[in-house]
Formats: sequence, structure tokens, C-alpha cells
Amino acid sequence: MAVIALQGVRGGAGATSLTAALAWALNRLGEQVITVDLSADNLLRMHFNMPVGQSRGWLRAAFDGLPWQQSALRYAPGLDFIPAGRVNDDERMTFIRDPERYSRSWATQIAELKKLYPWILLDVPAGDTPWTRAMLALADRVLAIVVPDANCHIRLHQQTFPHNSLFLLNQFSPVSKAQQDLHQLWVNSLRNFIPLTIHRDEAMAEALLNKQPLGEYRPHCLAAEGMTTFANWALINLREKS
Repeated sequence: MAVIALQGVRGGAGATSLTAALAWALNRLGEQVITVDLSADNLLRMHFNMPVGQSRGWLRAAFDGLPWQQSALRYAPGLDFIPAGRVNDDERMTFIRDPERYSRSWATQIAELKKLYPWILLDVPAGDTPWTRAMLALADRVLAIVVPDANCHIRLHQQTFPHNSLFLLNQFSPVSKAQQDLHQLWVNSLRNFIPLTIHRDEAMAEALLNKQPLGEYRPHCLAAEGMTTFANWALINLREKS
């Protein structure tokens, strides 16, 4: 079993879309998977066709005093997800001011999920905060999602990453000379750079518009085939390592 956290090196790197895409790809390979949205933005659920107005989620349950287990939803056989849930502005600020109140219980909750799922994927929001640090600490491996631009390159030199981090390149366009150069630089300089890339693909944006994981929406697009390749790589390199 493996607990894998996905976090963008910066906002907009695509960690949420990749979480849904990886969950789908692993599930198509016969794996039991659950994803957990750990961001109060509550966006991961949209890849799993959850109605916009539905408030259900673990954070919503915490404010309402309900068991977190009631937040889990099934998208497909062997593929479940736990949304964060809708909260109002005051509740969001309460969550931001006192994240420890909510992070303390997640170690126990992850232990319960391990009894049921070989793969637990955590969608962790970008940024270095007490909340994100606590959530990354629960993972066996952290997938730090990078996109080939100067913004990410600068952050790679300014941020500290967990010791168990692996870097995954997303939104790569091979026709861009600048992106080719950054890719080659990272291959040669980042110790834990995954030797696979997820190509830039309009289908990734379209999948969210259609409220589906990438591989379900367009299974033969370039990015979906890249995710299938990555899922096979993960079966060998992430589960066994974990």
C-alpha cells in the first residue's frame, strides 16, 4: 500500500487534475484507490462529477460534528474520493487560523483508510504552511509537480522539499526551446526527477469542464497515455518503495 501526496511547486501546476488522472489510471490497472481533497478550495470533487451545490466533505463534517467517514463517495468500482466540502468564509478563516485542530486527526484517519485501500492519493494545496507540512508528513512519497517555466525553476531553489519528494514534470511542450532547456537542466540537476513527462494537452482542461478524470474523458490523448505510463511506473517504484 502507498500514501502518495501530490502538491504543485506553485499554484496552477496541475496537482488536482493529476490527482484525479492518476487515480483513474491506477484504477484502470485494477487497483483500489481513494483520493482525498485536502484543500478548502474543494475542487478535486469536480473531476468526479459531484454536483456543485453539494456541501458534503470531511471539513464540512468537522464543522457539523459529523463522522468524517460519511464524507466518502464512490465514483466507480474501486475508485472513491473524499471531498473537502463547502464552507463559508468564517469557517474557512477558522480553518486557516487553527489548522492543527484539523490535522491532528488525519494520522488516525489515514490509518483507517490503509485497511481498505492499497492506494491513497492526497491532493495537497500549494504553499508551505503548517497545514501543508502536516499533510505532507503523512505521505510515504510526495510528488512535487513542476511545470517548465521560470517561476517553478526559481522556487526549486528557494523552497525546501520533504526528503521523500519526487519531481514530476507536467504541461511539457516539446516544441518550446525554453521548456526543452529547463527539462534538460532538471534531468541533470534534480536528484529525484521522475524520468517521465506529462505533456501539455488541451484535454486536461476539457476533462474538468466535463467533470471527469482525464483518462475517462479522453483515454487516448497524449496526456492520458502519459498518465497510464506513469501509473505503471508508480506500481513498480512507489508501491514497493512504500
